[in-house]
Amino acid sequence: MLLNINELTLEQKRATLKALKASISEEIANKRQSKAALQLQKAQTAEAKRQVAIAKARAKLEKLINKTQPVGRLAIKANKKPSKATVTTLDMLEANEISRKFASKKQA
Repeated sequence: MLLNINELTLEQKRATLKALKASISEEIANKRQSKAALQLQKAQTAEAKRQVAIAKARAKLEKLINKTQPVGRLAIKANKKPSKATVTTLDMLEANEISRKFASKKQA
């Protein structure tokens, strides 16, 4: 429905303009309200995801804390007793030679 604005009276033009302004204001308010609701929903979903991640991490931590056995390959290796060191005659000869070098440097 196209109206020729020139055919309208001044009062009709003013009423049309007033109705258009009211319609525009209403649409803007609705858009703002829907945007705010969308932002609130996004924030709620983000918070829910964060809470799930925290709960998952806490459960994992509790599981690790309550374990009676060591956790992981390195922990098992660290809990093993070291074997006795074996010293060969070559090692002893090298150690004696090194100690003689240090002794000669101290005397000089």
